[in-house]
Amino acid sequence: MIEKNTIQEILDTACIEEVVGEFVTLKKRGARYLGLCPFHNEKTPSFTVTPRLGIYKCFGCSKGGDSVNFLMEHEKLSYPEALKYLAKKYNIEVEEKEKTPEQVAADKVEESLLNLTDFAAKYFAHNLHSTESGKAIGLSYFKERGFRDDIINKFGLGYALDQSTAFTDHALRMGYNLDFLKQTGLTKDKGTGAYDGFRGRVMFPIYNHLGRVIAFGGRTLSSDKKVPKYVNSPESAIYHKSKELYGIHLAKNAIQQHDNCYLVEGYTDVISLFQAGFEHVVASSGTALTTDQIKLIKRYTKNITILYDGDAAGIKAAFRGIDMILEEGMDVKIVLFPDGDDPDSYARSHRSSEVEEFLKKNTTNFIFFKTGLLLEESKGDPMKMATLTREIVTSIAIIPDRIIQAYYIRECAALLKFDEETLMNELNKIRRKNYEKKVKEQQNNNHTEASIFPLPIILTSPQKIDTSTSIEQEETDLINLIVKFSDERISYLVENDGKPEKWEYSVAQYVLKDLKRDDIKLSTPLYKKIIDVVEEQLKDGIVPNQHFFLYHDDIDISSLAVTLLSSKYFLSEWKRAKIFVKTIDTMLDYETPHTLLVFKWKFLILEANKKRHQLQEADDQEQLKIIQELIRIEGKKKTLSEVLLRPLTP
Repeated sequence: MIEKNTIQEILDTACIEEVVGEFVTLKKRGARYLGLCPFHNEKTPSFTVTPRLGIYKCFGCSKGGDSVNFLMEHEKLSYPEALKYLAKKYNIEVEEKEKTPEQVAADKVEESLLNLTDFAAKYFAHNLHSTESGKAIGLSYFKERGFRDDIINKFGLGYALDQSTAFTDHALRMGYNLDFLKQTGLTKDKGTGAYDGFRGRVMFPIYNHLGRVIAFGGRTLSSDKKVPKYVNSPESAIYHKSKELYGIHLAKNAIQQHDNCYLVEGYTDVISLFQAGFEHVVASSGTALTTDQIKLIKRYTKNITILYDGDAAGIKAAFRGIDMILEEGMDVKIVLFPDGDDPDSYARSHRSSEVEEFLKKNTTNFIFFKTGLLLEESKGDPMKMATLTREIVTSIAIIPDRIIQAYYIRECAALLKFDEETLMNELNKIRRKNYEKKVKEQQNNNHTEASIFPLPIILTSPQKIDTSTSIEQEETDLINLIVKFSDERISYLVENDGKPEKWEYSVAQYVLKDLKRDDIKLSTPLYKKIIDVVEEQLKDGIVPNQHFFLYHDDIDISSLAVTLLSSKYFLSEWKRAKIFVKTIDTMLDYETPHTLLVFKWKFLILEANKKRHQLQEADDQEQLKIIQELIRIEGKKKTLSEVLLRPLTP
C-alpha cells in the first residue's frame, strides 16, 4: 500500500494539463484548456481542463475528475497503478508499506515471467521476419490471409521454428530460468530433456489490458489431423485464460469511443476486423465466456455485440454466457454471418464499407433475437410455447434494471401474443426463486444474515407516476454554494443594544447555522452526506475549501465537486475594457442568504403539502393539531414570500 504522504506528493506534483495532454490535444483558452473528449465522439470541443483546480470535465458526456481519475478512466488503471504511473512520470519515489516476504517473492516471480514472455514474443517476431523458414512459411501464411505488415507488427505476430530446442537453448544462453520457461509453457520436459513448447507454428502473443505479453497461442500449418490445430500457453502466475481477452490492449480506447465492443471467437477474427477498421473488437479465444471477461469489457462499455458464424441453432449453446452478460447489467446484441462465413472470412472478402453496412443491418437485440429464434422452433405448439415463454422471461429476470425489464416484458408480450400481466407474474415468480436461491447459497456459506440481498421489487403493469413537487433543484443550488465558496467570508450588520454591529461567517458556517436553527435537513442523500461531513469539519475547527471536496475519499462527493466546479462557459476578460461584470463570488453577502431563503420557501411548500395530505386521513382530534401546524407554516411562507418579492440589492 502506498504511504499517504507519497500519495499527497503525487497529487500535489501532477499537472493536470500535462497528464491529459499526453492523450488529448489541448488548446489554451484563457485560464483553461479545451480539447475533443477522449471518452466519446464529438466534433466541437466540450472537454475542459482547469489547471488551477487540477481537474478535467467534459460537458458532453459529463465525465470529470483529477489526474488520477483521468488515468483510471482513460487507461483503465487501478488507483495504485494510476498513482505509480504519475510517480514515474514526475520521478517521485513511491513509498509503500513493507510487504511480506511471500508478497515480495510473488512480485519478483511475476515480473520475471513477464520479462520472459516479452523476450519470447520478440524472438518469435524475429524468426518471422529474419529467418528463411519464418519468411517462407510463417510470413507467407499471414500474407495469404491478407494481413498487412503494419497489422502483423501491431499484433506482434511471430513464428516458432520447427526445431526441438531452438528457443529453449537460446533462452538459457541468455540467462533465463528453466523453471520459469516451464511455468509459461514455452519449454516442456517429460523426463527425456527440455524441449520447445511451440514448434513449427505461427505465433499469436496474448497481451493483458496494459499491453504486457502474458501468453501465446500457436497455430500449426500442418495438414496432419493428428497434430492439434492450436496449442496455447498453460495457466500461470501471469496468465489466467478465463480473465483475459485477445486484443483488449489495442481495442480498449476504440471500445470507449464507440461505446460498444465487438466480441468474436478467434485470433484471426480480431485481426481481420481490426485491419478493416473495426478496432473495438476482442476475442474470448475459443473459451466459453466468463464473468471475469465480461467485467473486463464492462470497464470500457456496457454494450456488447457478439458476432457469430454458422446457423442460429449453434448460438443456443451460448445462451448461458449471454445471460451472464445480461446479469451484469449490460446490453447484448447479436450478429449472424451468412452460412460459410465467419468474421475473418467476411472481413477479408468484402470492403470495409460493406462490412459496416452488414453489421448495421444485421445487428439484433439479444432478447428479441432469442424470442424470434425460439418462437420459430415452437411453431404454435402450446407446450413448447409455455417452455419458450419461461426461458425468455428467465433471461429478462436476471437483468438488474427494472425499467429495462418492464420494457422487454411489454415488447415480448406483443411478439408472443401474450397478456403482459401474465408475463409480469411469471417474471416475479422467477425473481422470487432467484432471490431464495441466493439466500440459500448465502446460508450454505455460513452467512446467516439474509439482508445482504435486498428483497425483490415486485413489478406491476405500467401505472401513472406520482409527479409531486421536488426540492432537489433548490438543494442543488445550496450545495453548489457550499462546494464552491465554503471558506469564503460573508458579513452583515445586526443591531446590538441599538448599535450596528458587523458579524462575519464563512459561507459554510452561515448555511449550517441557519439550517440547524430551523432544524431543517436536506432530503437528497448525497447532499445530506455533504452537510454532515462539513459539520464534522467545522466541529474540529476546520473550514473546508474546494480542495477538501475535490479530493475527498468518498468518490460521490469528489465527482459532484468536479461537476459543480467545472463551468461550461468562459467569462471574457471585460476588465481590460474597464467593464466590470458581477459574478456570484463578488455577491456572496447577498447570494448566500437569498439562496437559503429560496430553499426554505420551497421546503415550506412541501411541508404544507404533507400536512394537507395528513389532514385528509386524520381523525377529529389529530385534525386540530395539523391545522395549527398548517397555520404556522403558512405564516412563515407569507413572511418569506414578502422578503423574496421585495427588491433586494447586494
